[in-house]
Amino acid sequence: MEMRQLQALVAVADTGSVTRAAELLRIVQPAVTRQIHNLETELGATLFERSRSGMRLTDVGTHVVERARRALNELERAREEARSQGAGLHGIVTVGLLASTSSLLAVPLVERVLKSHPGVRLRVVIGYAGHLSRGLESGDIDVAVTYNQPPAASLDVLPLLDEDLWAIAPPTDNATSSLGVNLQDLLQRTLVMPSAPHGIRSLVESAAARVGLSLEIAVETNDAGVQAQLVRAGIGWTVLPGILAAQEAAAGVVHAVPITPAIPRRIVLARPTSTRSTAAVRMVAEMLEETILERISSGMWPSARPVRQWPSARQGAAPSV
Repeated sequence: MEMRQLQALVAVADTGSVTRAAELLRIVQPAVTRQIHNLETELGATLFERSRSGMRLTDVGTHVVERARRALNELERAREEARSQGAGLHGIVTVGLLASTSSLLAVPLVERVLKSHPGVRLRVVIGYAGHLSRGLESGDIDVAVTYNQPPAASLDVLPLLDEDLWAIAPPTDNATSSLGVNLQDLLQRTLVMPSAPHGIRSLVESAAARVGLSLEIAVETNDAGVQAQLVRAGIGWTVLPGILAAQEAAAGVVHAVPITPAIPRRIVLARPTSTRSTAAVRMVAEMLEETILERISSGMWPSARPVRQWPSARQGAAPSV
């Protein structure tokens, strides 16, 4: 199995066409066809279904291309690290961020890393907790900010903060109070919620079960932006993390109120234990932690409460909780 074969496989899978893959790889089309044919012969399996509409991966091809991507990524990382020749930090670090935290963390993290270590190239992956967990376990993600991550032998998990979920009400609903909404009152409302097994859906369902109630859901969507749009249209109430609730409320298009008793989610920093932890990965993990603390200290992360004493040597006095 050759690197050129893996590159051809991934290119065809991404473009759905041998012609476009050849353009992407800057080689002639017959060369791509030959690489795919040789790979299928070597593996003894058909990797693509050919049709007039293009090339589509078979079930076997889907599994093979996942491993091909991983192999190519590792080779690229090794090449970047070898180029450093001991002069500063180099390498590729893949960072996973929750969709709800990306607008708060992505830019300051990238700016900080580029300024201090220009030889490190970041890949920023945005996703929900389940997606990030799978990426960590497979080794595709080096470090991630996620939440309610259960203990796992394959992951090194550092708790960072607790953040409350907030109720989001339509702008026409005059029954809201800035003091908050009782959980039982919230559960009497028609709700717009993420589809199971979304993490926030699980948190709200667990809280409902504790008071012996269930959720009355009008519509499900796993896009927080669509959730807010449906609330603005008066379809129902929803539940979002405090960080997103503040953004929606600041726009003046919804009512955002705390839930009592609170429904917290625990934000953690997670890294795979099975993957070799390079100096670049450790550096990015530290800078990600520092960026989060700065956002909390500046008041940009509403309802966030650090769950441990932060190292005074790196950050000065720990923020008040």
